[in-house]
Amino acid sequence: MTVTAAEKATIQARAKEAGLSVASYLRAAALGRQVRSVLDHKAVGELVKVAGDQGRLGGLLKLWLVDQPGKGAPEIEVRRLLDRLGDLQGTLADIVGRV
Repeated sequence: MTVTAAEKATIQARAKEAGLSVASYLRAAALGRQVRSVLDHKAVGELVKVAGDQGRLGGLLKLWLVDQPGKGAPEIEVRRLLDRLGDLQGTLADIVGRV
């Protein structure tokens, strides 16, 4: 049995998405290994970076609240921002877990 042109194109496209040669892709698939798209790994990396940046920002804001409370912006506004950052971090963690 031969591979049809459509099947060959699909195999080549999936191998490319995974960042693998066709032979490496077929070997991994035949051995039951999970083949993931390179794009998935990039997306997870970007989400992790954003979550880390938000965490650092939250830490800086908390430090500001301790060292210079009430200077620059009302404390209640800063605390609302911290709460929102916490919510966003939770959302990002959920997304990363699904990818």
